[in-house]
Formats: sequence, C-alpha cells, structure tokens
Amino acid sequence: MNWLPVIGLLIGFFIFYFVPLELPSDYAPYLSLAALSGLDSILGGIRAGIEGKFHVDVFVSGFIFNTLLAALLAYLGDQIGVDLFLAAVVTLGGRMFLNLSLIRRYYLTQWNISRQRDTERT
Repeated sequence: MNWLPVIGLLIGFFIFYFVPLELPSDYAPYLSLAALSGLDSILGGIRAGIEGKFHVDVFVSGFIFNTLLAALLAYLGDQIGVDLFLAAVVTLGGRMFLNLSLIRRYYLTQWNISRQRDTERT
C-alpha cells in the first residue's frame, strides 16, 4: 500500500507521455505548478503510508483538490498581477523536501536495523 502513490505517478506519466496531446504553451506555468502539487501529494501519501495513516480517499481527494487549487492560484495571480506562483512553489517545495527527508530517514533507519540484525546473527 505504501507504493500506491508511486504507481499512480507512473501510470499518469505513461498516459501523458504516450498520448499525443498538445497543450498551448500559455498553460505551462499552471501545469508545472499543478505537477509540483501532485508530486507533493505523492510524497505526502508515501509518508502517510510509512506512518500507517494512509487512506485512499484522503489521498485521492487531496491530490485532485491540491492540484486544482495550485493551478487556480497561479491563474488568479496572473489575473490580478500578484506573483502567487512563487508563493505556491516555495510552499510546495518546502513540503516536498520535508516529506522526502522523513521518507529517507525512515528507510535509512530500517536499513541500519537490518544491518544490526545481520551482524548479531553472525
């Protein structure tokens, strides 16, 4: 269950990569922020899975809502002339680094525990 978000990411990537879909370049800032938000949700889902708090409904609703909200914030920022894009990038980037560091620490701890067990057996 921990890897469901990663599987979703891979499926989404392959669908987008192999479907011949062209979007206007005007949408690039909104899509990049939406993709950043999606990655943040995926890392949050992996972290929640590690902590035993993962719920599919929370993950899917958060993924969709956060992605749409990020794109909407970027669009509204463009319309009113305020750079909300950078605020969202900083916030999402900080959350991604935090989640990634916690995931990394968890797997390093598990790896060290495994090494200690192997050392004790020999």
